[in-house]
Amino acid sequence: MSDYRTGVAPAGRATGEVVKRRVVGLVTGALGAAIVVSLLLAVEWALEIADYVLALGLDRYGIVSHDPQGLGGILFAPFLHAGFPHLMANTVPLAILGFLAALRGIGRFVLASFIIIVVSGVGIWLLSPPGLTVGASGLVFGYFGYVVTRGLFDRHPLDIVLGIGVAVLYYSLIWGVLPGQPGISWQGHLFGLIGGVLAAWTLRRRGRTPRAYE
Repeated sequence: MSDYRTGVAPAGRATGEVVKRRVVGLVTGALGAAIVVSLLLAVEWALEIADYVLALGLDRYGIVSHDPQGLGGILFAPFLHAGFPHLMANTVPLAILGFLAALRGIGRFVLASFIIIVVSGVGIWLLSPPGLTVGASGLVFGYFGYVVTRGLFDRHPLDIVLGIGVAVLYYSLIWGVLPGQPGISWQGHLFGLIGGVLAAWTLRRRGRTPRAYE
C-alpha cells in the first residue's frame, strides 16, 4: 500500500523549523546586543581611565550651555564623566537598558542612540543654566523610554512584555526628569527620555507583520 505525497511538510516539522529560527534569531540578537553594549562601555571606561591617568581634561569637550562653541559637546558628552563614581553610577543601568535596546538589531540601536544623544544634548544646551554637562545618563533615560515604548509602536508581543518589565523595574527613573536635585541634569534626563520615545516612533517597523527577533 503506497502513501500519497503532497510535498507539504508535516505541521509538526514546520512548527519545529519556525521555533528553531526564532531561537536562533533570539540567540544571535542577544549576542550582538551584548557585544555592541560591551564596546560602548569599553569606550566609556577607556576614556575615563585615560583622562585620569594622563590628565587630559577631556571633560572640557562636554556640552557648554548656550555657548555656540559648546554645541559640539552634544556628541561627546555622553562618553565623558565627572570621575569614576559618576561613571560607575551609569554603568549598570547603561549595560542593562542598552542591551535590551540593542536586541532589535545593531543598526536600529545605533540610530536610536544617535537620536537620543542629539535630542538630549539639544535640551541640555537650550535649557540648562550656564555651565558644563557630561555623562551618559541621557542615554540611560533614552534607552528606558525607547525600550518601554518600542513594543507599542512595533506591536511586537515580546517588545511589549520587555517594555512592561522595564517600566516596573525602573519606574523610579521617572523622578530623575524632575528639577530640584543639585548637580543632576534633569534637562538631560527629560530630553533623553523624549529622545528615546521619538526614536521608538521613528524606527518603528512600518507595514510589516511583527516577527521574531532578527
